[in-house]
Amino acid sequence: MSMILSASVVRVRDGLPLSASTDYEQSTGMQECRKYFKMLSKKLAQLPDRCTLKTGQYNINFISSLGVSYMMLCTENYPSVLAFCFLDELQKEFITTYNMMKTNTAIRPYCFIEFDNFIQRTKQRYNNTRSLSTKMNLADMQTEIKLRPPYQISVSELGSANGFSHISVGEYKGTGKISAAPHQRLEPVTLPGIVSFVLSLLCGALNLIRGFHAIESLLQNEGEDFSYVIAFFLGTAACLYQCYLFVYYTGWRNAKSFLTFGLICLCNMYLYELRNLWQLFFHVTVGAFSTLQIRLRQPQGKSPDYNV
Repeated sequence: MSMILSASVVRVRDGLPLSASTDYEQSTGMQECRKYFKMLSKKLAQLPDRCTLKTGQYNINFISSLGVSYMMLCTENYPSVLAFCFLDELQKEFITTYNMMKTNTAIRPYCFIEFDNFIQRTKQRYNNTRSLSTKMNLADMQTEIKLRPPYQISVSELGSANGFSHISVGEYKGTGKISAAPHQRLEPVTLPGIVSFVLSLLCGALNLIRGFHAIESLLQNEGEDFSYVIAFFLGTAACLYQCYLFVYYTGWRNAKSFLTFGLICLCNMYLYELRNLWQLFFHVTVGAFSTLQIRLRQPQGKSPDYNV
């Protein structure tokens, strides 16, 4: 019999489970699939936004959107179109019910467990396909699946359920090659983020101008200290790198931003003889503000296009 067995909602960033349906079946195959669920949840940020994992008599399907992934386990003969319509319905309801701030700041596992009520009701509807005919348009999803089919994750790619191995995603239709650490889209830019970006550029430009002036002074006076030139140009590089970290996602992004801020502080400490207190305060404050904005602008999951 084809049916949906369980579903869960997981945060993409760290795999934190936010909500899940109650599972009643305790077969060996189900226990094995739960292990695959946990393994996949740790790698969601590295996978395409629509995937399927076939594990023999069961399939695991999931979609990711706005930093949250919606996962489900069904029997192998359950129609793929219905599976992704089910996930799409969970996504719409979850986004409507909970705002992004709540999901981003959640700490406890299953802190939205009350969403289980909606999962259970929706699961019952989708397990009784006769009740779906007047409630959804399968044609749109069928077309979407044909145009952009889900990426097929093999068990060998995922590794052993008892010992995790590295996932290397190959070619995904519609997205090209995806490496182990793909470029991720960041959350939308906020007004404070734009202000921090502009101020960082301004600080970098000021350091660059002062650096060229220091070079001119060095050429005219042999007694000038060349280390001031280095400090100005290092300050320029640090400010521009903060702008880069704000715009693009990289590995260890938060750590890099803190180290860059530390470099800005060191450069300004060294240049205290050439700057007054207000100038030092301005440069350090802008550096701290930019570091905060980099920290706040987190990666988001890819938003699937389901003709919503």
